[in-house]
Amino acid sequence: MKQKLLILTALMLHSAFAAASETPDAPLKGEEVAVLTDAPLVPPPITRDHPTKVKVDLEVTEVVKRMADGVDYTFWTFGGSVPGKFIRVRQNDEVDFTLKNHPTSKMPHNIDLHAVTGPGGGAKATFTAPGHQTNFTFKALNPGLYVYHCATAPVGMHIANGMYGLILVEPIGGLPKVDKEFYVFQSEFYTTGKYGEAGLQGFSMEKALQEIPDYVVFNGSVGSTSGENSIKATKGETVRLFVGNGGPNLVSSFHVIGEIFDRVYTEGGTKYQENVQTTLVPAGGSAICEFKLETDGDYILVDHSIFRAFNKGALAILNVSGPGDLAVFSGQKSDTVYLPEGGALQTIPQDTRAEPAAKNKEERIAAGKAIYAANCAACHMPEGNGVPKAFPPLAKSDFLNADVDRAINTVIHGLEGKVMVSGETYDSVMPTLGLNDEAVANVLTFVYSQWENNGTEVTPEQVAKIRAAKK
Repeated sequence: MKQKLLILTALMLHSAFAAASETPDAPLKGEEVAVLTDAPLVPPPITRDHPTKVKVDLEVTEVVKRMADGVDYTFWTFGGSVPGKFIRVRQNDEVDFTLKNHPTSKMPHNIDLHAVTGPGGGAKATFTAPGHQTNFTFKALNPGLYVYHCATAPVGMHIANGMYGLILVEPIGGLPKVDKEFYVFQSEFYTTGKYGEAGLQGFSMEKALQEIPDYVVFNGSVGSTSGENSIKATKGETVRLFVGNGGPNLVSSFHVIGEIFDRVYTEGGTKYQENVQTTLVPAGGSAICEFKLETDGDYILVDHSIFRAFNKGALAILNVSGPGDLAVFSGQKSDTVYLPEGGALQTIPQDTRAEPAAKNKEERIAAGKAIYAANCAACHMPEGNGVPKAFPPLAKSDFLNADVDRAINTVIHGLEGKVMVSGETYDSVMPTLGLNDEAVANVLTFVYSQWENNGTEVTPEQVAKIRAAKK
């Protein structure tokens, strides 16, 4: 009896995708134009009970856009953005697909849709020169979430420059209803300059071949889905994330800090796993992650290969509003100092290459902004607000504004023990950051220029004098 029950339970765990693939369908009827959306938005669910002819028009453009603050890149795009447009069709739809390559493009392009059954996934049929358009049709036979990408040689370069996106083939009967759906796509970029280096960056084939990216990001750029651009939901809602990974090289360890996925359709396929903490998303693959929001707060989406998140950009924010549930999560209930004997300041290793010398205060602020994001924002927060009782605020900081030499010394040599900042006592440890004189001057000038601080410009000569005095 127990064995029969286990077999029955296993059969019931087939997803809506699996059941739909075995369901007889209505005949093809009508025609419609596909709704296409930019990340993080997703087209609305398909409600019709029959397959139809769906027209998809996608334009390739090569555009200069933001990679990070102060950093631009020439992206090759499906639809003008990275990732490309989200495409949503239904199982057994006949998709009439037109690829247009804008006349200003410098390269021919094509598209390989992993949802296509046929040679090259459509790549050969859509090889399109600048100023041309091509067309083919395919039947969406298999439900699931699929990556598409450019497959023009050199394939890796086209993908590395931003040519990828997702196509969802809904099963017969549709997906289970949820409250919110979002489009999240991870990829990496290999730039001629290092992370945060200002200006228009080019593609580095050498770094790509070594699989050492400068940027690993969600939705095309650093900070694309955080701050004012955070995705938003409400406590009690169920969220579905359509997650893709364009690579071109790295496998993603996708995780939402503070959440457990109720269901994960692994690799975008037809079966799901329950109660998952972190799911692997291969290059050229996908996953569908679903979870109910039990309490409020900010939930951080990361690649849990964690340096990619906090040092290369693979981080997004899901902001959940509504009253918190203290039975689910109480928040901090106490905070006491714990400093065991033998503690010492740590030194964080840094790139020892010389920073390009800033020519004026504006350049110093721009360079310092990138240094702050990479080294300081995790503790002192992106807006300089700090963390209560742990890390002092840098915004409107009397500690900084009263004594610039002390501020320089703190950044160079670190700090431990009690300090008073804006009327509050903090007793924690700041590590030695290992920054050179130019970098220290730049990051402090940035901080002094922000958040109602006094606007002091710090120079490398001031930093060198403080450093020498300590020796």
